[in-house]
Amino acid sequence: MTSSANTSTSNRRLPGAAAVALAATAALLAGCSSSSDNKSDPLSDSKASGDTVVVGSNNFAESILIADIYGEALKAKGVKVTYKPNIGSRETTYGLLKSGSITVLPEYNGALLAYFDKNAAPKTLAETTAAINAKLDAKLTLLDPAPAQDKDSVTINAATAKKYNLTDKSSIADLKPIAKDLVIGASPEFQTRKQGLEGLKTVYGVEFKSFKALDAGGPLTQAALTKNAVQAADLFTTDPTISKEKFVVLQDPENLFGLENVQPLVYKSGLPKEGVDALNAVSAKLDTAALLSLDAQVQLDNKDPLDVAKAWLKSAGLD
Repeated sequence: MTSSANTSTSNRRLPGAAAVALAATAALLAGCSSSSDNKSDPLSDSKASGDTVVVGSNNFAESILIADIYGEALKAKGVKVTYKPNIGSRETTYGLLKSGSITVLPEYNGALLAYFDKNAAPKTLAETTAAINAKLDAKLTLLDPAPAQDKDSVTINAATAKKYNLTDKSSIADLKPIAKDLVIGASPEFQTRKQGLEGLKTVYGVEFKSFKALDAGGPLTQAALTKNAVQAADLFTTDPTISKEKFVVLQDPENLFGLENVQPLVYKSGLPKEGVDALNAVSAKLDTAALLSLDAQVQLDNKDPLDVAKAWLKSAGLD
């Protein structure tokens, strides 16, 4: 996946067999997440009853984790919560939101906008929000976006970062004088996409020594970067491999790869004011580094996502 071009389904990271494997992992995680409390049929279109807020999640691990964070934050403010976990495609979740059978869903703003308009190319967060609001059903609203993003990136391995004194504060532009000595790996499409080699050249003036066709941020790309078969790669910014292997994600100040902020999508009449405040408070504290750490705990350390969610809320003063 390169930015939001291929994100109309909820498996927004990995295509093909990798997506199937990740969905299977998410299904297992759903069994031990907060969704085991007050669990309901994820595809039911029955409207939430009374003062109950229904928190939904898509069928991948990160969505389930964020839904647990949202649900526990709401509970901490006295809001009654039930869950519809591991639902499926955006076509399904959007319909459930419009009908009111889901009250809250973790979304990614760039992917959501691409669902409405595949040709949209906003440059700022404000432009992205405005474009979504112009298409959004009147019964729905977006709450505050989190700084946390799960988006494509140019990521380098630890050896390369050390050799060239690059850190997570460094920009893609810092590769300009050294890229001629580096091999970059990504999906085959990365060679011809604007949000790929073309954009790296025109936006940042970066031209690599060569390109190695791998997969879309999946195990082939991760392994090649780890083994130094490539020195740079297109990985997703909350991929737990980044922390495990001490990879360095370079900043993208020109937003070449678009925006993919985590953002609550809400059925307006189903969420009380204290619920809105609780979720906005979560967004204010949830940055990409925090989300990466949380994903690693769930996906690498096999921790219960509900426990991970509760611990983070406590550490952020939101419990």
